[in-house]
Amino acid sequence: IGIDIKKCIGCGMCAKACKLENNVSKEPFYFRTWVEQYTIKKDDSFKVESPNGGIDGFTQSVPEEEIFKTFFVPKMCNHCAKSPCTQVCPVGATFESPEGISLVDEKYFIGCRYCIQACPYGCRYIDHETGVVDKCTLCYQRITKGLKPACMENCPTGARIYGDLNDMDGELRKFLRKHDCHVLKPNLNTGSKLYYNGLNAEVR
Repeated sequence: IGIDIKKCIGCGMCAKACKLENNVSKEPFYFRTWVEQYTIKKDDSFKVESPNGGIDGFTQSVPEEEIFKTFFVPKMCNHCAKSPCTQVCPVGATFESPEGISLVDEKYFIGCRYCIQACPYGCRYIDHETGVVDKCTLCYQRITKGLKPACMENCPTGARIYGDLNDMDGELRKFLRKHDCHVLKPNLNTGSKLYYNGLNAEVR
């Protein structure tokens, strides 16, 4: 997965499309993907906000005269190659699909929540309606039919890119070659497959 922060306008269409496509609870704070606004102040401090996952847009809470720069960062499951969540699951409810996508089998879920604690990116939560852990699946029901994930299909600026890392001529590989991309928390060595262009030091 590739995300071009320089193209993200913070519209929240990705988060909204995800909720609709995947029947994610309409209650606040339940998101498979969301957008955060980073405001860097002139004194080098910064503020991170994500009201309703960014779906309702953003209102700047920092006085303009204090702002050095602002930008938006979409977040989602990193679908790690060495995912901590998969490693700690005692029953195999969290697993990796043949395509390399991190998924949850609710039939095996026992409610231990180890995976939620293990995820360093805050991408998992317990759905209060089903009582089962939920997270981004990259719209597995869509990509197995040759469609793009809903968040990427609905992004008006093309800030999100999906593709096969093994396809050297594919859209994702071209994105990675063209940009200086980074992953979140590289020191954790999770093998994140979520690559960002324009990832500021404040986010990493």
